[in-house]
Amino acid sequence: MTFVDFKKLLLDAEISLPKFAQLIKVSEKNIQACKKKGEVPNSIAVNAKCFALLNSMGINYTDEINSLELIKKSKKSGFASKSNEKKSNDDN
Repeated sequence: MTFVDFKKLLLDAEISLPKFAQLIKVSEKNIQACKKKGEVPNSIAVNAKCFALLNSMGINYTDEINSLELIKKSKKSGFASKSNEKKSNDDN
């Protein structure tokens, strides 16, 4: 799916890109990176399409997704995590 088509689905779903990213617990930067490529991953496209369809049926999909209690994944490598590890070790 093209990024333009994805953005149209977000309009149909009546949700902004930042709120979409927050709802599905994905980094907004990762989704914005798709803009450069011109297309979005299949899983993101499927979510956007489902949200647009649910919205057109009058279903409050945000409450349903929030009820899943999704957890945002974080990277375990890189400068930020090493800095955090040092802080937690300093606390002990």
